[in-house]
Amino acid sequence: MTSTKRDAIRAQRTKKKRQQRMNTLLWVGGFIVLLIVILALPTIYAALKPAGDFVTITPVAYPLVDGMAIGNPDAPVKIEVYEDFQCPACKGYTESIEKPLLISSYITDGQVNYTFRQYPFLDSQSITKESQQAANASMCALEQDRFWDYHNILFVNQGAVENGGSYNDKRLQAFAESLGLDMAAFNDCFKANKYSTEIDADYQLGRAAGIDRTPSILINGVNNFQTYLPTYEELTAAIDAALAAGG
Repeated sequence: MTSTKRDAIRAQRTKKKRQQRMNTLLWVGGFIVLLIVILALPTIYAALKPAGDFVTITPVAYPLVDGMAIGNPDAPVKIEVYEDFQCPACKGYTESIEKPLLISSYITDGQVNYTFRQYPFLDSQSITKESQQAANASMCALEQDRFWDYHNILFVNQGAVENGGSYNDKRLQAFAESLGLDMAAFNDCFKANKYSTEIDADYQLGRAAGIDRTPSILINGVNNFQTYLPTYEELTAAIDAALAAGG
């Protein structure tokens, strides 16, 4: 075999290998793009899905509102409640204990200072992150001094299924609009996830306190309850004991 023929065969083999490598790269690249698209679909869907129907609320007055805290800042008893807006037990607690009983019995008269803490953990295995986005939106409402109204509209419209679309972007924005918030400011805040650091600070504070479920209720920094959702009688007994001990 002449050297010219050997060179031609070698060149052909080199070209074939180069083509095979190129085909492999194209296949791998196409697979990666497809995987990215598949992973991004839930997020894209959440951003584009319409708000649909939802329950509106009539805002109510809260005593001595200071951001996510209500009540006398010098009260002898301090209560912190760690909640996830997707948590069904948090919704039940808010509607059956917090609003109708705690506020009227202890907060309005100055005995208790009450603080909501963000603990969005139910979407840790989800791509759409509706707990995190609901927390994000509530903080943007807080920026306009409307945290508690937004807190209420979130719980009223909580979905039956976690990360099922009840807190998709369009709905969270529609909730804000229904409350009459400045939508330009809200949308800028919401899209920038402006308060992620503050939300994470609450979450880490909860982890340091041993919080692993919601709602978790701390009275003067102590979680006295064996169950994640104490009865009103158990809660009032703990509050009364703290008051009797002088806070």
